[in-house]
Amino acid sequence: MTLRTTTLPNGFRIVTEHMPGLRSASLGIWVSAGGRHERPEQNGIAHFLEHMAFKGTATRTALKIAEEIEDVGGYINAYTSREVTAFYARVLEPDTALALDVIADILLNPLFDSREIETERHVILQEIGQALDTPDDVIFDWLQEQAYPDQPLGRTILGPSERVSTFGRDDLARFVDEHYGPEQMILSAAGAVDHDRIVEQAKALFGHLGSRPQAEAPTARFTGGETRHDKPLEQAHIALAFESPGYRDPQFYTAQIYATALGGGMSSRLFQELREKHGLCYTIFAQTGAYADTGMTTIYAGTSAEDLGRLTEITVDELKRAASDMTEEEIARARAQMKAGLLMGLESPSARAERHARMIQIWGAVPSLEETIARIDAVTREEVRDFAELTATRAPAALALYGPVSGAPDLAAIQERRVA
Repeated sequence: MTLRTTTLPNGFRIVTEHMPGLRSASLGIWVSAGGRHERPEQNGIAHFLEHMAFKGTATRTALKIAEEIEDVGGYINAYTSREVTAFYARVLEPDTALALDVIADILLNPLFDSREIETERHVILQEIGQALDTPDDVIFDWLQEQAYPDQPLGRTILGPSERVSTFGRDDLARFVDEHYGPEQMILSAAGAVDHDRIVEQAKALFGHLGSRPQAEAPTARFTGGETRHDKPLEQAHIALAFESPGYRDPQFYTAQIYATALGGGMSSRLFQELREKHGLCYTIFAQTGAYADTGMTTIYAGTSAEDLGRLTEITVDELKRAASDMTEEEIARARAQMKAGLLMGLESPSARAERHARMIQIWGAVPSLEETIARIDAVTREEVRDFAELTATRAPAALALYGPVSGAPDLAAIQERRVA
C-alpha cells in the first residue's frame, strides 16, 4: 500500500493511499470546523451547514446530487462532530473523479436557497426532538455540558431548537467564510485511487481558494458538575465522566487501555462485576474520548431506579480497585482488543481515508500502523495503575442522570466514596 501526501500552495492538503486489489474508492473532505468552533449565537450552525450542503448548488439540484452518485452505484454522506465536519463518498474506481467533483461542488457552490433552508430547518428540529426522546443519546450531551460548562466544547452539536429556528442564509455564509478556508480542508482518499490524478483535479477545484486564517478555538477546561432529569422512564440512565488526556497527550494510549480493561467488553471489570455477578444492568461500558486539548473517560449504565444506588457504589469501588490490582493479563487483553479493533477497522478504505484525514489534522502527518501499535504495546501496568488511581480519586468528575433518578446519589456522595 502506498501512502502519499501533497500540499497545494494555498495550504489545501491531500492524502491518498492506494490499496491493491480494490475496485472501489473512498474519498472526502474533512474540514477543521465543528461544534467547538461556533460562537454561542452560532451553536448548531456547523451541523445545519452539513445538512444544507446537499440541498443544491449553482449547477446541481438536491435530487441531481443524489442521482449522480447513486446512478453509478455509490453513496454520499456527511457528519458533524465537535472538531470536524466531513463530506465523503464511496464509488467504483472509474467514478472517483465524479465523486470528487460533486463533493467540491457542494462545498464551494452551495445555494442556501431560502425554501430549502426552511425545509431542512424542520428536519433538524425533528432530529433534535428525536435525540431528546432517546435517553442514551441525550444523556451524553448533558454530560458534556456538565464537563465543559459555558464553553464551546460543552454545547450540543445539534444546537438548541430556539437557536436553530433563527439561522438564515447570511449566518450559513458567514460560518463558511470564517472556517472553510483551504488550510482547514483535507482531501483524503483510499482504495483504487491514483494520487497524481487526484492532485491534478484538486488543483483545478480548490487551487484558486485564497487563504482564510481560522481563529483558534478556545482552550477547553474540564470543570465538572452534575445534572439530573427526573422522568418516569422504565430505566434510570447514569453517565459518569472523568477528565482524561487529549489525543496529543503522551498518556492518551494509557487512558485508552485503562478504559478498555475497565469496561470495554464482556470480559471487562465493570461488565463482569455489575452485569454478570450482580445482575444490576443490561448495558454498561466505559470508553475514552479525546479532543485536541482534553478528553473524557466515560462510564454509562442503564438500570432500575431501585438498583441505581448500589450500581453507583460498586462502580466507584471498581474504579478504586483497578488502581491497586489491575493485572498484566487484563492489560494484555485490552492491548489486543485495541490493536485488533484498529487493524480490522482499517481493512475498509472508508476507515483508512478517515484515519488519514484525522492524523493529518492532529499531527500534520500519518503515523504508520507499526508506530501506533508500538505506542499501545509500550504502555506498562504501572502506568495504567497510576492512571487508574488518578481517575478513581482525583480527576475532576461530571455526572448526568435521566429517568426515575430522584433518589440517586449525587456527585458529592460519589466524591466522598472516591476518597474514602
